[in-house]
Amino acid sequence: MASQQQQPGGPGLQQQQAASLQQQQLNQQQDFDPVHRFKMLIPQLKESLQNLMKIASLNLTHNTIIDNGVTSSDTAVQRFDKSLEEFYALCDQLELCLRLAYECLSQSIDSAKHSPNLVPTATKPDTVQTESMSYAQYLGMIKSQISCAKDIHNALLECSKKIAGKGQPPGIM
Repeated sequence: MASQQQQPGGPGLQQQQAASLQQQQLNQQQDFDPVHRFKMLIPQLKESLQNLMKIASLNLTHNTIIDNGVTSSDTAVQRFDKSLEEFYALCDQLELCLRLAYECLSQSIDSAKHSPNLVPTATKPDTVQTESMSYAQYLGMIKSQISCAKDIHNALLECSKKIAGKGQPPGIM
């Protein structure tokens, strides 16, 4: 009986802690997801644009009153440049999110193109997928990747030798 001591709070508290931990992990993943971040910034951008247009309208009205010679009550006019700067900052963040999402998509496509199928492992034969490639096919793909890497290496060596050769005065080789 002594080995069956219950922890404080019981199983309900453990489930709540596990759910809380999962929620925190999901929030962290969403923070790094550029598409989710983009979706979160759109309402802020709309609000910033509305604020920008409101301030522009108030400033235009204030300047029109001054131009017409009507005495103004010297009310504090909000600064248009700060609102515009906030709007541009949000636009820059959205652009970065879109660029990051595009890069992630490009890497995913390249990854699928260069290694499209998984190789079944001997330790888990029950998880063999119909789309997986045989070990011989995998070896062929790896050999072609090694060959391509060697070709690139040789091309870079050749270019570096040509560049080094051009830097020396003629007759000294």
